[in-house]
This record gives sequence, structure tokens and C-alpha cells, in this order.
Amino acid sequence: MSERLNHLDGRAVVLLLVCCLLWGLQQIVAKATLPLMPPISQAALRSGVAALLVWAWARRRGTPLFKADGTLPGGLLAGLLFATEFVCIYIGLGHTDASRLVVLVYLAPFVVAAGMPFITRAEKLAPMQVAGLLLGFVAVVLAFSDSLGGPPRGDQRWLGDMLSVLAAMLWGATTLTIRATRLAVAPPEKTLFYQLAVSAVALTVLAWARGEAWPASWPATLLGSLFFQTVVVAFVSYLAWFWLVRHYPATRLSSFTFLTPLFGLLFGWLLLGEAVTPQLLLALGGVATGIWLVNRQPR
Repeated sequence: MSERLNHLDGRAVVLLLVCCLLWGLQQIVAKATLPLMPPISQAALRSGVAALLVWAWARRRGTPLFKADGTLPGGLLAGLLFATEFVCIYIGLGHTDASRLVVLVYLAPFVVAAGMPFITRAEKLAPMQVAGLLLGFVAVVLAFSDSLGGPPRGDQRWLGDMLSVLAAMLWGATTLTIRATRLAVAPPEKTLFYQLAVSAVALTVLAWARGEAWPASWPATLLGSLFFQTVVVAFVSYLAWFWLVRHYPATRLSSFTFLTPLFGLLFGWLLLGEAVTPQLLLALGGVATGIWLVNRQPR
């Protein structure tokens, strides 16, 4: 598939649902792993191993990653944005509740929606689509209304919240960078490799500067967490995401990311025994309606 579509077909919807499910679980796994491995070292190792996997995948498929094609400036910028985003997420998880972080990070679709009209007029949102994005965000806040009212964590909670909002802005800026530069027509493997390789170097330097030490032991829980974060999320799901960004409208793709925090709440119910509240059921209906409004074809 090499053409761009102006709507989401069945294949795109299935890939998006799987990605959102994995990303919802990612936040739970990442926070649970922080006591076992420092945050920046964890992110650096994840990016480095995933970059090697992408390189091996591209080489097997015959996709050139180092061919001069004008993507270097955009690739370096996207990689630095990607690295900074995950610095904010991993450090932010240590200062605020995971539920608060997830809600704030998924402000990213608003960044994409606001920026895309400056890149291509074809993705300018109609009033009904704007209403769909707003409905989706309100539904997410409703789903997390109970946890957002939890006890404060002292003076450090504001820092985690601020980092969460900054991560959302960086995620949106990364998507816009991909669409606004030569990366828009680059193979998805190359787009992902730029971000993983550049972030691996940047995060490794930052971890060293912070004096983070590697774990003294590597229990099965740590290895399992790193496998999930590296192979399943950073390699498979991100490769699928950048393929989607290349072939489908970025604003409509971003609207689906509202499902991710809801999946995270559902995993909390399945894995931790948390109750499914009426707010969650209302939120699911709101997200579904918002996605339909954003993706409905104009008459």
C-alpha cells in the first residue's frame, strides 16, 4: 500500500484499536517497573534495543535506512522530540498518579488538530469534528474523575502534572514534524529508526549525567517488562503507528488515541480488581460518539 487515504478503513481501525490497547497497558507496566530500574536508563535501553530490532527488520525487507533522501533534519528533530517526551513521561510517573498522567498526555490530539491546518488544508477540521474531539476529551476526563480526585502527593504532584502536559505537546509536535517534513514520504521503518536511535543516544547521555545506576539484579518481572516495552510497544506498535501516519489523516488517527486511557482503566479492573464505574460506561459511549463525529464523511 503506497497511496494516502482521506478516511480510516477497517484495517486502520483494527491496527489503531490494538495500538491503543497496548499503550493503555504500557503506562501500568512502566510505572510498576520504576522501583526495579531508574526511569531514564529504562527508557534508553528500550529505545536502543528497539532501534536494533527496527534495523534488522528493515534490512530483511530491503528497506534502506541510511540512504540520503533529505529526511535527516526531520529525523533528528523527531528523535529529539521523542526522547524528551519519554523523559517527561518516565520522570512524571514518579511524581504524579498514573491516571492523571494518562489523561494529561492524551491532550496530544488537540496539538495535532491545531497544527495540521498549517501543514495541509486537506485536514482542516469541520465544526462537527471539533465537537467530536472535545467530546472525546470530556469522556476521558469523566472516566478518570474518581482517580483525579485522589489525595495529593505534596508539592511534587504539580511537577508530574506539568511534565505530563509537556509530554502531550511533544507527542503532538512529533506527529506534526513527521507530516511536515520529508519523513511524510519516508518508509515507516526509517521514521521509527530515527526516533529510536536518536532517543537512545540522547537518553543514554542523560542517564549518565543523572548518575543512574543499572540494576544489581535482573528478575523475571524486570525482563518481562522490558520485553513488553521494547519488542511489543516500541517496536511492533510504533512501527504500525508510523505506517498509519504515513497513509491516513493524522487528525483522525489521533482521535482514536482517546481510547488508550480507557483501556488503561479497563486493565486496572481486569488485573487489579478495580470496579467499573458508571462514569467509565458513559465515557466509553462518549469516546465512541466522538470518534464517529471526527471520522464521519461529509455529505
